[in-house]
Amino acid sequence: MTHEHTHHTPETHKPEPQARLPWYRTWTGLACLGAVAVGAVYLSLYHVTHVLDALPLVLLLLCPLMHVFLHGGHGHGGHGGGGDDADRPNKGGSP
Repeated sequence: MTHEHTHHTPETHKPEPQARLPWYRTWTGLACLGAVAVGAVYLSLYHVTHVLDALPLVLLLLCPLMHVFLHGGHGHGGHGGGGDDADRPNKGGSP
């Protein structure tokens, strides 16, 4: 049985890059969330009629915003095929 021994020098052994924190776990993200919370409390206490008047518009604007921001993990980038699903893995269910 032979073992390969490699010598790690500082040039060849680089530390693993640290995983980035989500934006809401950074100090800037927490400050922004706090400002949004204070603004929401202010609007809900002193400008209820304005908030209720804008509610239908806000609901309509949420649809495209959710579509843009919540489809990030579906892998929709780079559609290169002719549209058939033969190369996609089957995630359970019938074929």
